[in-house]
Amino acid sequence: MKQLTLFIALILFGFAANAQTDPAVKFPAVDASPLDIAYYPSNAAKVKKDDPTMPIIKVLYARPAKKGREVFGVLEQFDKVWRLGANESTEIYFDRTVYVGNTKLKEGRYSLFAIPSKDKWTIIINKQTDRWGAFSYDETQDLVRTDVPITKLEKAIEVFSIVFTNAPQGANMLLAWDTTQVTLPITFKK
Repeated sequence: MKQLTLFIALILFGFAANAQTDPAVKFPAVDASPLDIAYYPSNAAKVKKDDPTMPIIKVLYARPAKKGREVFGVLEQFDKVWRLGANESTEIYFDRTVYVGNTKLKEGRYSLFAIPSKDKWTIIINKQTDRWGAFSYDETQDLVRTDVPITKLEKAIEVFSIVFTNAPQGANMLLAWDTTQVTLPITFKK
């Protein structure tokens, strides 16, 4: 009986091992613009066991690289809607009511776009989520459109980056790539 049980266990193990190395399964290579997450507060994803800190804002975005290219005005054309990253549309999540400009946004998940121009960006928060790029962007779903000025950086940022900084009444979302940076103030009760 022990030999029969051992024999059946070996056969089942063989099937499981074979299923794990199935040549028909193709795993994708690492994406050229990997997905990343920006949190506010920035330590929210790395808290210790007894720390109650939770993310107030979370942005999921793909991070394209400059790779020697001219970014704004060429790769990302001026005055055209951009998905704020690469691949899928960038998404932003708020865990509470916030204000962007004078617009009140309820807790929830939204898409984030921009229209880069030479001297400013128009930041857009839109109701549509789970879209690829800006190809199906629908302006009628916009909740916020606000203009923010450009800050020119002395040193180029190789990979598109989003980071949050503290602000007296909320947080500032900084977006930077190449030698361009913009800041979007987000107001909420702390």
